[in-house]
Amino acid sequence: MKIFLKLKYDGSAYGGYQVQKNCPTIQKMLNEATASLFGYECDITGCSRTDSGVHAECFCATVAKKGESGLTTSIPVEKIPQALNVRLPDDIAVFSAEWVEDSFHARYGVKEKTYVYKIHNAPARDPFLRNRAWHIPKRFSDEAVAAADAAARLFCGKHDFSSYMAAGSKVVDTVREVKHASVKKEGDIITFTVTADGFLYNMVRIMCGTLVDVMEGARKPQDIPDITARADRRAAGRTAPAHGLYLYDVKY
Repeated sequence: MKIFLKLKYDGSAYGGYQVQKNCPTIQKMLNEATASLFGYECDITGCSRTDSGVHAECFCATVAKKGESGLTTSIPVEKIPQALNVRLPDDIAVFSAEWVEDSFHARYGVKEKTYVYKIHNAPARDPFLRNRAWHIPKRFSDEAVAAADAAARLFCGKHDFSSYMAAGSKVVDTVREVKHASVKKEGDIITFTVTADGFLYNMVRIMCGTLVDVMEGARKPQDIPDITARADRRAAGRTAPAHGLYLYDVKY
């Protein structure tokens, strides 16, 4: 049996999820914490490879003894979150742990993911939103936000999303199914929410950059189907900064 974890993290100080040689990562912190807790090195398999600066409200991972399909421990599973949290830095927190079968795969078993992108839309920057939202000082009207929402809904469906994939990506199958996409504004925060069966590299950030073009009046909602159909990164908008992006939910 493996242990299935759910955790939250502020990605500001990390070079993304996956272990790298020259910077701290979420996986590296989990490797160190689980080795300290269980007394041996573990294999940590995450649900996604979030980029440098990206955050997570719900990131999922499995833990197995290194080189094996599972692990054994006398620690009650309900106490594992607390035991790991005292070994993790303050910007990473495990909030759930349970046993799963050896065959369970945290990445390949995912049915859908939801990402949220946050824009702080106010003339003055907010220090408390530093590294947690993309600050755009020019105010967008309610009509502009409504146009972006209409545009976002046109992402829905099963399409080739190459236009919203970072140039140079080596992914061959670029077809994904977007099940929900919307934009709303509450106070000074504009939120883009998107759910799909999978995402291409930088897909959400490029979608968001394209929606900002809509809010700025450089594009219209009805441009989205043509941008998607062109399957060309040059057709879409800018790549939004990483620090506004949150992995929000994962379903298996």
